[in-house]
Amino acid sequence: MRLLRPSFLIAAAASALLGGCVVAPAYPVAGPGEAIYAPMAPPPLYTEVVPVAPSPVHVWINGYWGWGGSRYDWRPGHWAVPPRPGYTWQPRQWQHGPHGWQPRGGRWGPR
Repeated sequence: MRLLRPSFLIAAAASALLGGCVVAPAYPVAGPGEAIYAPMAPPPLYTEVVPVAPSPVHVWINGYWGWGGSRYDWRPGHWAVPPRPGYTWQPRQWQHGPHGWQPRGGRWGPR
């Protein structure tokens, strides 16, 4: 019979105890249909190099700062085709309100 080292037993016990721990984000993450609020203003926008359009109908959608629950993450720009003729892209902007910073826009809409 082989004996286990005490250090192995301590490590196994610690991982068993900590295996079920869940760390909550510093700021709540919104679920589907819920409003997103960030406690601080987003960083300045990056200046992106816009590549050549894949076709004449594609529209460039600028990158933006998205809120990930505890920090901002940069989402790079990309080319997209409008869903219908006459639709334009309404860029995402962050507005300050009583609950913090909230994103607005970031969708297609009629002119």
